[in-house]
Amino acid sequence: MKYLGLAYFTPEKFAALAPDDVQQLVSQCPALDEKMRATGKVLVSASLGDQEGWTTLRPRSGKTHVSDGPYTEAKEVVGGLFIIEADNREEALRIASMHPAAMLGEAGGWAVELIPLDFYLAP
Repeated sequence: MKYLGLAYFTPEKFAALAPDDVQQLVSQCPALDEKMRATGKVLVSASLGDQEGWTTLRPRSGKTHVSDGPYTEAKEVVGGLFIIEADNREEALRIASMHPAAMLGEAGGWAVELIPLDFYLAP
């Protein structure tokens, strides 16, 4: 079974951190990411780009409306994602718990949401 992990953060909380605290937090991420990838179960792992480059597509009156930026109403924002292939939910939880957003960054509002996928690969 494949699972999508969404790594969240709370922009206001993260922005309130001192620059040294941000650097100390972010510097721990590469080793944790590598530990998770070393399981051999991670199919995709990515940090998402700066929100200023995001675009939202929404249906409006039978047409696709395109607007700049993330316009979902939420206090948390997705900052990264990963896809893992696990034998069962317990294995997926064990692997997802290695992600930096599941282990660090409480002050920045970090969290991981794990979602089972119905996965389709285009031919």
